Amino acid sequence: MFKSWRARRKSGAATLRQSMGIILKSKDEIEQMRVAGQLAGDVLRMIAPHVQAGITTGELDDICHRYITEEQQAIPAPLNYRGFPKSICTSVNDVICHGIPGDKVLKDGDIVNIDITVIKDGWHGDTSKMFLVGKPNLKSRRICEIAHECMVLGIEAVRPGIHLGDIGHTIQRHAESVGCSVVREYCGHGIGRTFHEDPQVLHYGKPGTGVELVPGMVFTIEPMINLGRRETKLLRDGWTVKTRDRSLSAQWEHTLAVTDDGFDVLTRLPGDDL
Repeated sequence: MFKSWRARRKSGAATLRQSMGIILKSKDEIEQMRVAGQLAGDVLRMIAPHVQAGITTGELDDICHRYITEEQQAIPAPLNYRGFPKSICTSVNDVICHGIPGDKVLKDGDIVNIDITVIKDGWHGDTSKMFLVGKPNLKSRRICEIAHECMVLGIEAVRPGIHLGDIGHTIQRHAESVGCSVVREYCGHGIGRTFHEDPQVLHYGKPGTGVELVPGMVFTIEPMINLGRRETKLLRDGWTVKTRDRSLSAQWEHTLAVTDDGFDVLTRLPGDDL
């Protein structure tokens, strides 16, 4: 399979560009994306000590905004993106994604996803993780752990020659095997000089379906996993997405590149696990 794949690489890359709009990155471009990815990961590391009971999500946004713009000399990609009003996303408890920072005060037992996207020298780095406030109960810890396992399994499936459906199937199978559900309406995405590029990376699917992976593809894997049912509800602000049954939801995200023999996680900081 890999011999035939390599023989098709040049023509296949051209076909991808033309038919799917997928922009393959050179090794030099991937290194520039790594810079942005490391900055995004650094913001999550910086904000961790501040995620405590009593702080508001708006205060977390302000700290991250100042760090990105003043310390990193970079740009927070979400700010004013399609009208989004803040520099980060903060999704608490039953909020699946795109939570708008504001007056909400974090309390003991909350779980919160903080989603960071940084632009540096025109390139985007996108990552998120779950934070546990105080001492969350067993269900809260469980959904965070399962969502992380789903992301890791999805990433570890990446290599040239597999299909996007293989990634989605791997994630879906694990989530559903432990009684959780996968959000269908929101997914991972290609990324580069643009925040959201082709392809869409679904976190559910059938093996052998979808786009075949080739080196130079760069995209996010960011499964949103619900403790209850998978149905979602978009709030009137046009951004905040909640679980329809009010069950807890968790999400983790990395940006990665497809390499000649596997994957390279661009948002993982040195010494960190996935």
